Amino acid sequence: MNPDNFERIRFAVRDQVATLTLHNPERRNAFDPAMREEMRQVVAWLRADPGIRALVLTGAGEHFCAGGDLRNIATVGLDNAGWRARLQSLHDWLKELITLDRSVIAAVDGAAYGAGFSLALLADFVIATPRARFCMSFMRVGLVPDCAAFYTLPRIVGVQRARELMLSAREVDAAEALRLGIAMELQPPEQLQARAQALAASFVQASPMAVALVKRTLAAPGHDLPTLLEMEANAQALAMGTEAHRVAVQRFLDKQPALFQWPAA
Repeated sequence: MNPDNFERIRFAVRDQVATLTLHNPERRNAFDPAMREEMRQVVAWLRADPGIRALVLTGAGEHFCAGGDLRNIATVGLDNAGWRARLQSLHDWLKELITLDRSVIAAVDGAAYGAGFSLALLADFVIATPRARFCMSFMRVGLVPDCAAFYTLPRIVGVQRARELMLSAREVDAAEALRLGIAMELQPPEQLQARAQALAASFVQASPMAVALVKRTLAAPGHDLPTLLEMEANAQALAMGTEAHRVAVQRFLDKQPALFQWPAA
């Protein structure tokens, strides 16, 4: 992978924090085939490099992502089988991003429409500006949500609200996104990137095992109590054996500050 050759994204790693910027500001960072391919390469890179401890996903300019590239969709000329194969290829790396055992923070300004909304939902935490707006706009063009929205959105807002957002294709402003739990917090536009980077940087000092186990357990398909309790016991047993746990306990006993500190808003 050579980030210098990317056309539709920018990718950089600094102090163990990766930043992936959707970069097609003239088209409000529309999610086109070139962007998909470059994101696929980045996700493979992230999976292979355990030294990267967190990822910030954001958009260039004043928007996060306006959704799929409708000009490409209108001219590509695929039949049903072709579209299905294209989505399955997309799903291959989306699953890798959803199950990434590092923390992912989406920094959203402006429009997060269609696939852009879905991409933001792939993150563990969404930080948005007051001018951010979210929309499952697929119904407006006779499509159904994609980019894993059927998995992510109901888990955040519940099935009934997800159904309403998908079928109405209405816009959700930043204040409602905060109320629904789509956004975790709002930040002024000039502070958005700094806040996202601060959250990501905090995980450099977190236990990689604990982060991975929390994400895997929350993503598990079985949610009955016995299954979750068994998963909890297995996860905690693994975490108890890590060096990160031993160091954290010793620092507590020595009255030293914890290495992992969630940054204040």
